[in-house]
Amino acid sequence: MRDPYAVLGIEKNATDEQVKEAYRELARKYHPDRYADNPLSDLAKEKMQEINEAYDSIMNSRRRRHGDKNYSGNYNNSSSKFADIRSYITSGRIEEAQELLDGIPMENRDAEWYFLNGTVSYRRGHIDRAYTSYATATRMDPSNPEYREAFARLQRSRNPYANPHSNPYRSGSNMGGECSGCDVCQTLICADCCCECMGGDLIRCC
Repeated sequence: MRDPYAVLGIEKNATDEQVKEAYRELARKYHPDRYADNPLSDLAKEKMQEINEAYDSIMNSRRRRHGDKNYSGNYNNSSSKFADIRSYITSGRIEEAQELLDGIPMENRDAEWYFLNGTVSYRRGHIDRAYTSYATATRMDPSNPEYREAFARLQRSRNPYANPHSNPYRSGSNMGGECSGCDVCQTLICADCCCECMGGDLIRCC
């Protein structure tokens, strides 16, 4: 493998931010999506693979040197090949995390990639995209508790009444929200009974 610093076009004493900025610029330039249906598509993929490997080599080396002290956080995992993206998510740098995710070629997008893409999408308010990414991550690695919990949490937030214990209409605590189908039926039946008691018939079949 070529000198990773040479691949990114930076000096060995470059700061972490300079390394990341160089990576982002090259990722934007050589991202395979820019070369769809282009004779240079295969070359762009090879170049992007080289850029990814160079970036990973530099950052992994720096992590080992610092003992991961500068890479802690809720979404950090020192054994993850996407530890930098996790670090960005932890620090709230969502747009930069998305840029790094977009720079990963399709063939390298594993379950973790989809999990992190789901997390970034959720932070950006793209709930449907987050749902799809979490579902894909869980399908690709169903034994991973991190992915399963994130997917379940999003499912609960999208459908808060899926759990009967959380449904105010089933617990008798309707505070003026929307009526469910059962509520409507029960109301009509009660009204029909009242009408019959008064000599009328609201629902002829009952």
